[in-house]
Amino acid sequence: MAPEHAGARPLFDSFWIGGFEAACHVNAAGVRLDMIAATQHDRRVDDDYRMLAELGIRVVRDAVRWPLIEHNGRFDFSSFAPMLEAAERQGVQVIWTLCHYGWPDDVDILDASFPARFARFATAVAAFVHEHTRRRPFYTPINEISFLSWAAGDAGWFSPFARGRGVELKRQFVRAAIAACDAVWAVDRRARSVHVDPVIHVVPPANASREMAAAAAAQRASQFEGWDMLAGIRDRELGGHPRYLDVMGLNYYHSNQWEYPEERLRWEDTPRDPRWVPFHRLVGEIFDRYHRPIFIGETSHFGVGRAAWLREMIDEVRLACDAGVPIEAVCLFPILDRMDWNNPQHWHNSGLWDVLPQPDGSLRRVLNEEYAAQFRRSARVMCDGEPAAITSNPAPKEG
Repeated sequence: MAPEHAGARPLFDSFWIGGFEAACHVNAAGVRLDMIAATQHDRRVDDDYRMLAELGIRVVRDAVRWPLIEHNGRFDFSSFAPMLEAAERQGVQVIWTLCHYGWPDDVDILDASFPARFARFATAVAAFVHEHTRRRPFYTPINEISFLSWAAGDAGWFSPFARGRGVELKRQFVRAAIAACDAVWAVDRRARSVHVDPVIHVVPPANASREMAAAAAAQRASQFEGWDMLAGIRDRELGGHPRYLDVMGLNYYHSNQWEYPEERLRWEDTPRDPRWVPFHRLVGEIFDRYHRPIFIGETSHFGVGRAAWLREMIDEVRLACDAGVPIEAVCLFPILDRMDWNNPQHWHNSGLWDVLPQPDGSLRRVLNEEYAAQFRRSARVMCDGEPAAITSNPAPKEG
């Protein structure tokens, strides 16, 4: 069943989106993460949503924690219900991620049964949301298909810690995402599907061999594979179709450009490496390829670089908009600081709010004043009305 969409209008309730770190995968040490609980976002969700709304951030990216919800084929939404209720109370629009790197222990993501298993979970979530809110729902079926496929299928960072199976896993995740979209639309035809993945730029080393240059080009081109599969541009046996590539979230950080195989092009250098490509050109390439609604799905820096990075990103967004690329929103991710996946004692200092541990074990949210000042300046430049005037929200093509 295809989704039911309105015509052209602003896609989100605000230009600014706050993204909460929600990873729940099993890390390389065999530890199941729950970043929502680790940052106490589950306990403080009302206050967290309220503090964002007070700064004009009325949209968030958050997650439904599959490992906490499904047990022996049964669904328990007690971990999710308070978050949905808080969003309703605070008037916050949420893009819910159904799989943020984690799945129940008895799920084999490489098994042929995985797409149907995931679709069953998506059906249950969509039905629960439909029962408890009248808002048009937004869902990200699987967060960062390309990155997750590499991390779990090639690098051995995440469960199942595979090597050399990244392409196989990417195809599997695409099948599952398509099945989840169909499952959600069967419950609520208004729902929008949001697919986020990193935007990268890879260059060969100076004086690279022909083989090295080809390898760099192939790595750069791999960023399009997941989106192409979803849209049915390639590997059509997976079931892709333009309707599935509904809304695109482009994740971009200072480390997303490198010299093959892994030498980062340093954003912080002055002058920069001449092979560095400004973000507005990268996002323009994506839009020209797909012509879908686009937003910045994740971006941020850490420490003292946060304000400078945001200032540059807003300059780049304006350049993209001036060139006719309809950027719907910018998501600051993480909006609340996060600890490292592999070292819970190390905080990244990357949020708009820092986190300060208290003697009683609570985690106090502390607004980072330098970052906040730049956010306010950026908000004046990219006020809510301005992007809406230059963007459109086309429905996915049916044929």
